[in-house]
Amino acid sequence: MDPAAFRPGPPAQVTATPADGRWTLRFVRELRHPPERVWAALTDPAQLGEWAPFLADRDLGTPGDVVLTLVDGDAADAQPATVRRAEAPRLLEHTWGEDLLRWELTPTDDGTRLTLWHTVADRGTLPMVAAGWHLCVDVADRLLAGDPVGPVRGRAALDHGWAQLRDAYARKLGDG
Repeated sequence: MDPAAFRPGPPAQVTATPADGRWTLRFVRELRHPPERVWAALTDPAQLGEWAPFLADRDLGTPGDVVLTLVDGDAADAQPATVRRAEAPRLLEHTWGEDLLRWELTPTDDGTRLTLWHTVADRGTLPMVAAGWHLCVDVADRLLAGDPVGPVRGRAALDHGWAQLRDAYARKLGDG
C-alpha cells in the first residue's frame, strides 16, 4: 500500500481505569490473524520495526531487560524496559520507561482479540496513547495481511489522522 494513502479505521473499544495513582487504558481490537502471527508481530524486532512506535534491541518473547527506542523521524530516544512475562502466544507484559504494557491475545473464530492495557501516570495522556496505538495496530494489521504500509510513528502520525483519533478517543473516554 502507498503509505500516503493509508487511513485508519474507526476507533476501537477503550476504557480508562484508575490504579494506584496511575491510569490504565484498555484498548481492544479484533484482528483477522491467528494469535501465533500476532505474537510474532509483538515480539520479533524486525516486525516491530515495521509497525511499533519503538525499535527493540532483542526479541521480546523472553523475560529480561530490553532497550526500546522511541523513533520520531531522525530522532531516537532509547528507553530501558523489562519484559516481565512472555507466555507465547497469549500474554506479553513489559515496561517501557515508566509505563506498563500488557498485551493479551485471545483466539476468536476469525482470528485474534488483541487487548492492550497501557498504564500511564497522567490520565490526560490516555486519548493520545489510544490514538497512537490505534495507528500502530492498524499498520500491524496491514503488515500481517501482506499489505505493509511501513511504520507510522512520531510526527508522521499527524498526516494519518492522529489528531482526529485523539479527539474521538477523548470523547469515548469522557475527556472531550
